Amino acid sequence: MKFAARPILAVAIALAAASAQAEPTLPDFNAAAFAPGAPITNPYFPLLDDLTRIYTAADAEGNPVDERFELTRAGAGPTILGVATIQRRDRSFEAGLLVEDTFDFYAQDTAGNVWYLGEDVTNYVYDADGNLVGTNNSSAWRAGVNGALPGFAMPATQTLGQSYYQEFATADDALDQAEISAIGLTVVAGGRTFTDVLRVYETSAIEPDAREFKYYAPGVGLILAEEGLDANRLNPELTLALVAAVPEPSSGLLLLLGMPVLAAWRRKAH
Repeated sequence: MKFAARPILAVAIALAAASAQAEPTLPDFNAAAFAPGAPITNPYFPLLDDLTRIYTAADAEGNPVDERFELTRAGAGPTILGVATIQRRDRSFEAGLLVEDTFDFYAQDTAGNVWYLGEDVTNYVYDADGNLVGTNNSSAWRAGVNGALPGFAMPATQTLGQSYYQEFATADDALDQAEISAIGLTVVAGGRTFTDVLRVYETSAIEPDAREFKYYAPGVGLILAEEGLDANRLNPELTLALVAAVPEPSSGLLLLLGMPVLAAWRRKAH
């Protein structure tokens, strides 16, 4: 399957062309602003089902790359800073090998902001022959530990140019920040057309050369990621698009059902 290197068809409302990211703000966290057990219903970041969403990769020329990641809501997470969280599992694969298995912890406050409160990370290290040689927990963090503070995974309302920290854990080398860079986009991802799409620019003060666009569709969440942007936020090295949402175990189902699963996903007009 091939993806267009630049999948955006049109800008419906507004497009930001800022060349530099505004100084991010650290959201003001208050545990009293959360209702116990509240679901995450933010339209751009819903965590309401247990389907596994599968994202496959293409290079700058649109050629398939043997990389993918899978996102699955994984039920209740730990209580962090007095707030009950919902965890989402994020698995990354390269050449068929699991390279990262992460549990991210989220909660939504009464205003509709989705907060990011930490992640448990297992990174898998292989030798040149694909044999597992070790694991590590690099970039794992939790709010309240080592001075770490939570940030927004997705604000309740999105304003063009709005810039905020997603995580603030300097002791754990986790300092990601985001900026609302476009709203109202029409985007093709995985053979489907999505409207009213939000585009978020992400980078990190720790890794300023790590630049990425993420695209979110209402009622769906993440549909597309463009990684390896240049200093002008252009020319992504890798594009990962949502191609299916299937029950667990996702990998087994895809192997058994093959392309009909992807074809059925694409036929769903959005």
